[in-house]
Formats: sequence, C-alpha cells, structure tokens
Amino acid sequence: MKIIIISSLLGGLLSGFFKLGWEILLPPRTPIRNETNPPQYLLQQFGFSKEFTHSYFTFSNQRVHYISLIMHFCFSIFFSFVYVASVNHVPAISVGQGTLYGFIIWIMFHLLIMPIMKTVPSILKQPLSEHFSELLGHVIWGFVIQICYIYVITIV
Repeated sequence: MKIIIISSLLGGLLSGFFKLGWEILLPPRTPIRNETNPPQYLLQQFGFSKEFTHSYFTFSNQRVHYISLIMHFCFSIFFSFVYVASVNHVPAISVGQGTLYGFIIWIMFHLLIMPIMKTVPSILKQPLSEHFSELLGHVIWGFVIQICYIYVITIV
C-alpha cells in the first residue's frame, strides 16, 4: 500500500507538471477556446459559477487560475492511482511503459466523455493541432507515471 500511495502522489504530481509544460510548448486550444478551459467549463456544467471557476491569484503580474490547477492535479493523481493500483493485477496495463495507458485515457476523455458531455467540441470540430497536442501529451504523461512507479519500487 505504501508503494501505491507514494507512486500515485509522485506520479500524479510529476506527470501533472509535465502536462502543464507540454501545453505551453504545444498549446492544445486557441486563446479564445482557452478563455474558459475544459476543467473550468466542466465545473460550470456541474453548476459552479464562472466567478468560482475563474478564481485566480496574481503572480509576476499574471493571473494563475488555481481552480483549473487543482482540477488538473486531482485528475493526474487520481489516474496515477488507478494505473499504479491496477498494474500488478493487470500487467497488460503497463504495455509500452505507461504509454498505452496514456493513449487510452486520451481516447476516453478527449474523444468520448468530454465531447459527449459537450465540455469540448465533437471530435471532428476539434482542430488537428488539439488532437496532436493532447494525444502526445497523454502518451508521455502515462510514461511519466510509469517512471515514477518504477522509481518508487526501487527505493522502497
């Protein structure tokens, strides 16, 4: 259990930081579509106000939307936990050193769940650049989770 908890937290935090950096390098959405990003919009769909979902603090004269960051890291930690808790029972989940897992998460959320919920546009209405950024970002995100899991196994 100790390995699962440490791996999940480390994997979730580091993969979350990776994914944030990835989206700076290859932004998945246009600035207009990112004015209300998918985590913010999802919360609004569940009844949270725009004022809440767009809450921010200022750092270096820039707005940091912390509600989005909380959602982002909770997603990464939760799905890191799912991966780590499952990998010993279903070894096939680690095919590709976590990259297949990232690919499956991308399909589930960006091609199925969020378009069905209308949190993001339908698959055909999302630009190719968004698919490209999100696909590669999630594949490497899964790999980062696997790296953290292997690291924790070797030190614990």
